Amino acid sequence: MQEAEVKITVPINNNQKLAQVVERVNSSKKLITYLKACNVMAINRLGYNDHGPVHVKIVANIALRLFRILEKHGIVPNLIKDYSDYGFSRDDVEVVLYLASVLHDIGMIIHREKHDELGFAIAYPLIWEILDGIYTEEQIAILTGEILHCILMHDRNVKPLTVEAGILRIADGLDMERGRARIPFEAGKISIHSVSAMAIDQVEIKEGEEKPLEITIRMSNSAGIFQVDELLKQKIDISGLRRYIKVNVVVEGETERKILENYQLS
Repeated sequence: MQEAEVKITVPINNNQKLAQVVERVNSSKKLITYLKACNVMAINRLGYNDHGPVHVKIVANIALRLFRILEKHGIVPNLIKDYSDYGFSRDDVEVVLYLASVLHDIGMIIHREKHDELGFAIAYPLIWEILDGIYTEEQIAILTGEILHCILMHDRNVKPLTVEAGILRIADGLDMERGRARIPFEAGKISIHSVSAMAIDQVEIKEGEEKPLEITIRMSNSAGIFQVDELLKQKIDISGLRRYIKVNVVVEGETERKILENYQLS
């Protein structure tokens, strides 16, 4: 499967370290090829939804949006709180979130099972390559640990120990709009995951009034409830950030959009 080139870009907002990291990520043929290979395993071999460059770009953008809203409400990330002696700032937190987003599914090139752990051997040298010269060796050592913690916690039934890992976990769960499931769905790989994802039309993330974050999920078919109740809810509940988030679910239209014509058990 030959994927079109996708630039994994995010709003920089004058963060010069993030700008350097984004440029290095997109200039790394090795890293971009790894991400494309993730979809060979995920879509072609396993019939799952997108785990490649488009997915990680969406997750990176969501993660930074979540962080920037939470930061406005005084939530202090652990990189700053726990490593105050190393001169880290909010800009460095954004680097952690961006790289963790880019690398969180990299283990999919080996297998879906334990892909969070399998990805460590691939992610570790890439982190050092990308951060070399931007940070000191001591700082890279710390950032590596923080990024790998985010990767490990993104899909496990275990509470993350950092705000950053909680943000990545939620950001990963919020990539649920139907475009993510279109390739396996159109290839005839029908499952509750692909059908429910096809029902999600839009995910809106904004600063809330009752709570810092307000997430509205708009769907045209109630099959999308599976994505929210079985997948997103678990990610939010264990993220450590549940108290800051309000989730609204809206099924739009007088009649539900048909997803399947028929379905038979194989």
